[in-house]
Amino acid sequence: MQRHMFWALVMSAIGIVSAQAEPMSLQPGRYAQATARPPVPAYIAPQTAPTPIAAERASARYAANNSDVNLGGGFIEFLFSGGRTVAPPRPQTDVLARGEPVEEIAADPRAIDPKYFKQVVPYTGSEPPGTVVIDTPQRFLFLVQDNGTAVRYGIGVGKPGFTWAGAKKVSAKKEWPDWTPPPEMLQRRPDLPHFMAGGPENPLGARAMYLGSSLYRIHGSNEPWTIGQAVSSGCIRMRNEDVIDLYEKVKVGTKVVVI
Repeated sequence: MQRHMFWALVMSAIGIVSAQAEPMSLQPGRYAQATARPPVPAYIAPQTAPTPIAAERASARYAANNSDVNLGGGFIEFLFSGGRTVAPPRPQTDVLARGEPVEEIAADPRAIDPKYFKQVVPYTGSEPPGTVVIDTPQRFLFLVQDNGTAVRYGIGVGKPGFTWAGAKKVSAKKEWPDWTPPPEMLQRRPDLPHFMAGGPENPLGARAMYLGSSLYRIHGSNEPWTIGQAVSSGCIRMRNEDVIDLYEKVKVGTKVVVI
């Protein structure tokens, strides 16, 4: 009699829970959406699929422990789990690789102002075509053309105390020139090398045009971000692409006017 009453109670409990709980499913895919991670913020690069390592971890975790399957809890879960306590599902936070927030990148302080890029501008001065005019205060070099225009380039000029003015002529031209700092410069900067062969790392850059018998040159630079600034010891520096362009247009003997 007692045995019949026990089983009657068991069957009654099963019926009540089944009527109130949602239909059960033992298929892993049934509950996959329940453990999906939150939407990825817009600043994180989208991922098209879980990384292999993360996917393997997720698969191994499910195969080794079916605790991610929700059996409804309570007495029903006790019956299906063989008497063991089943832990609640854990969020799969490592399924997708998470990126770090991308901060807004400030403008490069070494960027060149676009006004210093090469361009053709009107010219109303008195110098004849073929003359190079260097406007030190405005940081521009003009190559006068024969149609009322000039090719304008941005330049770097001498720092305070090293600026100069006057008229010179191009006395020599060299491609990828060597650099030998003059004694006066070595006295100010004993850390400088006494000689440096021409090349991309050379401070004179890709081309150099020597001005008369002076120590001054119009030359390229391996520091293009200094264009538009007063940083040199009196030489006129240009971007390498610009000095190459100018080099092809001027000849030895070209007049250079520095103002």
